[in-house]
Amino acid sequence: MWEQIRSNRTRSFLVVTGMAVLLGVVGAALGLLFGGEGGTWIGVAAALAVWLALWATSVSRGDDLMLRIAGAQEVSRSDFPMLHNVVEEMAIAAALPVKPRVFVIEDDAPNAFATGLRPDKAAVTVTTGLLRRLDRDELQGVVAHEIGHVRNRDVALMVTAGVMLGSVALLAAVGRRALWWGGGRVRSRSGGDGAPQAAAVALALLVVVLAPIFAQLLYFALSRRREYLADACGAAYTRYPEGLARALEKISGVRVPARSVDPVTAPMYIVPPLPPGAMAARGARRPAWFSTHPPVEERVRILRSMAGAGIADYAAAFERVRGRRLVRHAEAPGPGLPAHASAVAPAAAPPGAPGPAERARAASDALLRARGYRLVQCPACGAVNKLPPPLAGTVVHCLRCGERLPGGHGGPGSETGCEDCSTPPRHSV
Repeated sequence: MWEQIRSNRTRSFLVVTGMAVLLGVVGAALGLLFGGEGGTWIGVAAALAVWLALWATSVSRGDDLMLRIAGAQEVSRSDFPMLHNVVEEMAIAAALPVKPRVFVIEDDAPNAFATGLRPDKAAVTVTTGLLRRLDRDELQGVVAHEIGHVRNRDVALMVTAGVMLGSVALLAAVGRRALWWGGGRVRSRSGGDGAPQAAAVALALLVVVLAPIFAQLLYFALSRRREYLADACGAAYTRYPEGLARALEKISGVRVPARSVDPVTAPMYIVPPLPPGAMAARGARRPAWFSTHPPVEERVRILRSMAGAGIADYAAAFERVRGRRLVRHAEAPGPGLPAHASAVAPAAAPPGAPGPAERARAASDALLRARGYRLVQCPACGAVNKLPPPLAGTVVHCLRCGERLPGGHGGPGSETGCEDCSTPPRHSV
């Protein structure tokens, strides 16, 4: 498997290099179209300048921007202890130097992704739809998969490649708009007299149109190669491949569309998010070149074909399902990646384990607490009143029974109790 990691890094370097060359070609094409033969190198320099500016932005603020675009809200351990415990367990199993930050997105579409240019500055993000549908073992498998991406430095590579993809798309869009609004003037400056100049202009136009498609295909291929390795890490960290297999089946079987889907961030999710308005089932087969992930059915078959829960077990299962080898020979595992391990089924869920409704309520309450809401339980009827920050320090009444509730200090019967009235804490209902 470590040979596979090295192979992935080599191939990834080649793919990113190819995207850089493609970016330069687009710049040269735009320079030829708008500046004639003398503008070719100017276009290349401008394209590289655009990429450097976007890359610097991604390095300094890329993670925060991605989380903000996704609408993610950071939750503390006190807000959602179960989710923090799962992330901490998997971070220890992966031997990460620091536990990743934990974020939640208020979205009924079940999914998850990880960000972080370095393992010590990573973040794991899950949706409320995922928290509502998955039990703890399945959630553990998903989190382990995402931490596997962090451990293997996939996130940093995908951010770099995504910036290149965005640069190519941006430059191509600028060129197309300029051609649309001022095509005649562009052709005249490009030296339209003579067959050689006309052929050069036609080739430049073709590059501007097709470059974003080629860049997208390279980006998709880069993400597909890394999903198998992240699945192997997820099985190894949890020692329970069935948990991740069940999670993949549940996520891919839900037809709820995500609130927003971006072509650059879509490959970073554990399962391709369903675009708004799409009717096809998520996980349906598409042409391999246009797929951001391997087929979910194939990933599940590999996980369920594992004889154990180690990296070598995944490699053997991969060979049985795919018909080709994942690694050439067995290698010593690294930190957090056992070569062989037994697949140990987790203990049965204890009586009273939270069901879907309880898990959904816990996720919703965690987001409200993170946004400054106070959850105050009415001492008369037991209803939990969710008080927004503007009501802090004021006196409000229970929405169910009208009982007077102090909203500034937790109040009688609140989850944390109240020192002023010496009321012991009570749990939410």
